[in-house]
Amino acid sequence: MRIAFAEAEAAAQRGEVPVGAVVADASGNVIARAGNRTLELKDPTAHAEMLVIREAAKVLGSERLTGCDLHVTLEPCAMCAGAISFARIRRLYFAAGDEKMGAVEHGACFFGLDTCHHAPDVYSGLGEEQAKALLRDFFRKRR
Repeated sequence: MRIAFAEAEAAAQRGEVPVGAVVADASGNVIARAGNRTLELKDPTAHAEMLVIREAAKVLGSERLTGCDLHVTLEPCAMCAGAISFARIRRLYFAAGDEKMGAVEHGACFFGLDTCHHAPDVYSGLGEEQAKALLRDFFRKRR
């Protein structure tokens, strides 16, 4: 999660919403890391989770990330939850919940839907206060 927070802080320095993500293999080796780049890439799908899943799939040479874990600083949205499911991520760790746009423990609760083919094990609240502070400071400066 430490690396995910570094990616979130780098995203904030670029003027992006400070969200960072890391994909690690079953041994804990980092395969890919990313932060939000929606503004930079002019791409609404360039969330940290989407970017890191794409990179990990490229590195591993497979669209399935079976046995891999995703660490992210904010609860994934519905788009990212869908990608996590399709990638067959083993475990999802996230720091802060997102009552407005989250889709894991809030909103649609994507992994609990009957139409979800794969649901990772989910662990939330890891570094929650740090994530909340990072987001709060970022949005305070933008106002």
